[in-house]
Amino acid sequence: MARKRRGRPVNGILVLDKPSGITSNGALQRVKRLFDAAKAGHTGSLDPLATGVLPLCLGEATKFSHYLLDADKGYLSTFVLGVGTDTLDIEGEEIARADASSIDAAAVERAMIALTGALSQIPPMYSALKREGQPLYKLARAGIEVERQPRAVTIHEFSLRGLRLGMVAEADVVIRCTKGTYVRSLAESLGLALGVPAHVSVLRRDIAGPYQLAHAVSLDTLETLAQEGQDALDALLTPIDDPLKALPAVQVGDSATYYLKLGQAVLVPNGPRSGMVRAYSASGLFLGVGEMLDDGRVAPRRLVVR
Repeated sequence: MARKRRGRPVNGILVLDKPSGITSNGALQRVKRLFDAAKAGHTGSLDPLATGVLPLCLGEATKFSHYLLDADKGYLSTFVLGVGTDTLDIEGEEIARADASSIDAAAVERAMIALTGALSQIPPMYSALKREGQPLYKLARAGIEVERQPRAVTIHEFSLRGLRLGMVAEADVVIRCTKGTYVRSLAESLGLALGVPAHVSVLRRDIAGPYQLAHAVSLDTLETLAQEGQDALDALLTPIDDPLKALPAVQVGDSATYYLKLGQAVLVPNGPRSGMVRAYSASGLFLGVGEMLDDGRVAPRRLVVR
């Protein structure tokens, strides 16, 4: 017999402004406790150093978390040029240093152009990727380096917001990229193009799919609202179907809704001919995600349980 989950059956998406110094899972567990949620999941890890937009899925929203995991991301970051660390960020040990005083904005922007578009990145050893069940960062801490397969990513935008010159220079950058992009590796690549070591000192995610910093709420705010009761927290949740707005929407009648919930494909008048869709009842209730079949029916693929 399955063990009953503890907590409330609360459903929705919370856009958290993750603070520095805490893992994504650590932030998730704090939010889960505050909401007393029976089920919760995050949508892709941010480094402990990083802050910013971290959408958290509660309850039935966890069924659709991969749409946010696969979404494009945006970052505001500061790259230190002239100093390299073993982790490629400010939390690591210094392993290299070079004079960056000859670097100017024009040189940085030229290097950025070459690093914009389709790239192949090798994940850093200090990452959460696993090798035979072990996170790479644990191997790295033990002094073990293993071969990593390159990953294809796309940098949609890589632009310079500010540059502080000196023997150690600092570049403030804007990054818009596909999922799986390692900003620390991008900093390393920029440094290599400029002939100096480099690392990340500040990393703030400002975009994750449809969500921006303006939508995000801090842990401090959540803890204050928790004193007012669960209703105050629940008011912060966005609808389950928010990350799915790129999919076409179809509406099914009352009878068809019944059969769709039973797992059967149902006819959708004037629906798309193919592809994934959002399915709604006649009253506008979100039912889940389905796939259009050749005969004009929609087959359920991931349904919401209410």
